Amino acid sequence: MAKHSAAKVATKSAGDNLSIKEITGESQSFASLLDESFKGVKSFEGSVVEGTVVGVDDEFVTLDVGLKSEGRIPLREFGAGGAGAEIKVGDKVEVFIERMENKEGEAGLSREKARREESWVVLERQHKANERVTGIIFGRVKGGFTVDLAGAVAFLPGSQVDIRPVRDVGPLMGTPQPFLILKMDRARGNIVVSRRAVLEESRAEARTELVAGLKEGQELQGVVKNITDYGAFIDLGGVDGLLHVTDISWKRINHPSEVLSVGQTINVKIIRFNEESQRISLGIKQLDADPWQGVAARFQSGQKYKGRVTNIADYGAFVELEDGIEGLIHVSEMSWTKKNIHPGKILSTSQEVEVMVLDVDTNKRRISLGLKQCGENPWIKFAEKTHVGDTIEGEIRNITEFGLFVGIGDQIDGMVHMSDLSWTEAGEEAIKKYKKGDRITVKVLEIDGEKERVSLGVKQLSDAPAGAKVESGARSSGASASAGVDKGQVVTCTVSAITPGGIEVTVGEAKTPGFIKKGDLSRERSEQRPDRFAVGEKVDAKVIKADRSGKLDLSIKAREIDEDKAAMAEYGSSDSGASLGDILGAALRSKTGAAAPAAAAPKKAKKEKSEDAE
Repeated sequence: MAKHSAAKVATKSAGDNLSIKEITGESQSFASLLDESFKGVKSFEGSVVEGTVVGVDDEFVTLDVGLKSEGRIPLREFGAGGAGAEIKVGDKVEVFIERMENKEGEAGLSREKARREESWVVLERQHKANERVTGIIFGRVKGGFTVDLAGAVAFLPGSQVDIRPVRDVGPLMGTPQPFLILKMDRARGNIVVSRRAVLEESRAEARTELVAGLKEGQELQGVVKNITDYGAFIDLGGVDGLLHVTDISWKRINHPSEVLSVGQTINVKIIRFNEESQRISLGIKQLDADPWQGVAARFQSGQKYKGRVTNIADYGAFVELEDGIEGLIHVSEMSWTKKNIHPGKILSTSQEVEVMVLDVDTNKRRISLGLKQCGENPWIKFAEKTHVGDTIEGEIRNITEFGLFVGIGDQIDGMVHMSDLSWTEAGEEAIKKYKKGDRITVKVLEIDGEKERVSLGVKQLSDAPAGAKVESGARSSGASASAGVDKGQVVTCTVSAITPGGIEVTVGEAKTPGFIKKGDLSRERSEQRPDRFAVGEKVDAKVIKADRSGKLDLSIKAREIDEDKAAMAEYGSSDSGASLGDILGAALRSKTGAAAPAAAAPKKAKKEKSEDAE
């Protein structure tokens, strides 16, 4: 808008209509002369004129702009961007005339509007050219901040202050900053600016330079931009890198937020860089020495150390032995007696414990620890004080379908198998006589401290009755579980049941149960059929196994093989040239004293040869 000097215009107009002599000669007041001087001149309202400061006090600045009266402007309007005003009497200042005369008879002036009118012209040109402008953040409003752009007041949204969220804008206020004008509306007097757009442009330029100089092993400084469950994204100054949770520290970290916070400045190391995808993997722990170096020398197997429980899981507890070094106590290594119990019921987080190193695997970075090994083994202690054959007393702590568990020491139990309850009654019937909490007297049958097992018996407290020899329990190594029937012995069995998988039999007068599998019914596959036997039929079989309950595993096939070997050893050799049929025929003739049919020998030999080939 054109600038005017009210005094000059007034003087020129007065010279055109009146001479100085005429003014002197007439008794007209200066006010009437001034009124006449402005006749025919358009109003100055809405114009920017130059005025002279004639007075300055604590609140107002008084200016003479050549009108009928002087005008006053608040002192704060002369401080750009909220800064203090620096003005004195005699200074020339451009002001905006709002009204020629207000209700107080003064000229209505505004310094802010004058500066705004000047700035709008310049700002519009810069906005069209997409140029950056300089402004000062001087106030806070709802949703953002106010910015002084050389007199024009603009709005800076909170989201446009910086690339990252800024918690404290204090350092930015009162300082000249570059901005980019996003929108201008002169009719409404609105200007929206962005500082973030300027930073993003600078960041793109810096990103190109930064990526060109990146390499693995390089140490940089960055700012934590975002935190997730699996790590944190670090701003390296125009480009982001991922700091995985496993690369934050040598010690166990459950979540990155335990050691990092958004906006935090940290030092990182580039551990991987893909130039094609421009993916950057960062690490913090790589800035320090690897604590696992030489760990095998510091923590030796069989030695005891003190540590702190850092984490408890269903399968065990992690113990920190030193900074960055953790070992695992498996649930099976926590207690000698407490089995199938959650580790949280034995240990608690942050608890100081003494552990024994069981194994160190530096390649897998694993240390196996034991907690129970630091205490006395109650099974070994029981074995030292008690011997096989001793009679002890205990309480029935549990009853299962196969026997009784009896408390025999400090939190340890021994087992009475149901076959060891009675000489005369079946185990299923004998076990019904007992109930949980009863105190009974038992005899120690076997002690295995390493396997944490103690076998007990009730029927062994008395001698076996007549006919019960087979079921008397012999627990010595290499012997059958049934006295009088040794492993490898050939016994006569009575078929008691036929099943698809074999035949059930009983042995001896005590009718000890046994079983012959289908594959053990004969050497010949065609004869391995359970249905060719009948209940009550007697067969000879070899004892190949006996379990603790006294049940026997037998084999007819094994017996037949043994008989063939014996016949070969007695009646022939590999050098004689005789067939197995000839040898068996000779054996048969020697036993019966009769000659075998001549036609039978070749047939038998052919059959045996086929079996041997098979």
